Amino acid sequence: MTGDERLVNGVLLPGFVGDAVPPDWLVRAADDGLAGVCVFAPNVGVDFPALTRALHDRAPGFIVASDEEGGAVTRLEQRTGSSWPGAGALGRLDDVAVTEAVAAAMGAQCRAAGVDLALAPVADVNAEPENPVIGIRSFGATPGLVARHTAAFVRGMQGAGTAASAKHFPGHGSTTVDSHKALPRIDADLTTLRERDLPPFAAAIQAGVRTVMTAHVLFPALDDRPATMSPPLLGLLRAELGFDGVVISDALDMQAIAGTVGMGPGAVAAVAAGVDLVCVGSPFNGYDDETGYREVRDALLAAVADGTLPRARVADAGRRVAELATWVRAAGDAPVAEPGLGHQAVRQVAEQVGDVRVTRGAHVLDLTGPANMAAGRLREPRLVGAMRALGVDVTTGPDAPVDRPLVVVVAGPSAELDAVRAARPDAVAVHVGLPDRWRPPGPSLTLWGDGRAQADVAAELLRGPG
Repeated sequence: MTGDERLVNGVLLPGFVGDAVPPDWLVRAADDGLAGVCVFAPNVGVDFPALTRALHDRAPGFIVASDEEGGAVTRLEQRTGSSWPGAGALGRLDDVAVTEAVAAAMGAQCRAAGVDLALAPVADVNAEPENPVIGIRSFGATPGLVARHTAAFVRGMQGAGTAASAKHFPGHGSTTVDSHKALPRIDADLTTLRERDLPPFAAAIQAGVRTVMTAHVLFPALDDRPATMSPPLLGLLRAELGFDGVVISDALDMQAIAGTVGMGPGAVAAVAAGVDLVCVGSPFNGYDDETGYREVRDALLAAVADGTLPRARVADAGRRVAELATWVRAAGDAPVAEPGLGHQAVRQVAEQVGDVRVTRGAHVLDLTGPANMAAGRLREPRLVGAMRALGVDVTTGPDAPVDRPLVVVVAGPSAELDAVRAARPDAVAVHVGLPDRWRPPGPSLTLWGDGRAQADVAAELLRGPG
């Protein structure tokens, strides 16, 4: 191993395949100075803490990161659903003390599992109702609301000893394109960006956030490169907002980067622009984990060797990453919030229209549409498991029997829902999408998000008393 290899490894955060024993290539990379890994739902097996202990024992400065937003986006609780409401419900409740307590509970959960860095909160102002990827993951559509809850989340998460990450800088909330699938573009001038999108990031920095994640989004008024690879935009983060922590890239395997410049060149451009920690992405998207890691590592090595990427820039990035690892090791633990807090928060924002009780079993029909790629696809709606846990006889599938009450889980309008309503006007809609955009007609429950916390409340309301 050369000195440059260790230098480059110190700014990389790849994904890997496995849920019990780290693969050989990852062990070697950890020995050679790899900064850490980003874990995804398939990595979380029956003894996930043993896996993270093995990684930390191998390299004491090793960072384990995970997308833990609450609501629909979780890795640690992907199989059961997050115990905590997502940002949409917390913003709707608008009680910063609750947001801080929920984030503290999530931070304690991360610490117990061996996760050092939670890639949350979403600091995007969801100003575009048709946004396909942020939506209910945002605290709301106004800068002030999002800013105060972003700061509260950071205080709670980091008070529990888990580093937080405000994402996606300088804002992904005004897009109509999902950067997992293509490169979004936001045609806004600098004044609009400063007034609409930057306040939550400024609030996060004021609250002491340790990391900020970039957006794979074009802002043509400032640069012809996406923010992840843009010196002017990342310079704005450093010079204007005064952030001196770790800048993390969003995953390079997303099509906004992988489908345009490619993962390797994207990594070089990102680090050159000011990114300190390169998130490679999830090999569960269909590529070999070691190959993905090597593609990015080798591109950075070649760029350092030929002078395209100054060694000093990589060293500066590695210094910040090392400081993050030191902070994580020294961070303390906060008290865990009471278990009923998330349930109470969801119940306070749930909106009921008409008679939604289901008294003799139910058939649950999932009409939520394509999976949000940030959250992943579930085998069946969380609501099914929540109702069964309360003793309600539930069936599911595309064909609804005529002799059972019908519950449809929806995230927005659709021709399928119109057809169901025409045939079964008694059907109850459980809305898990963004109600600012649309509310279902007829009997309905609106929950401001999709996760186990929402499903548990919906199941209770559907079953009724007794």
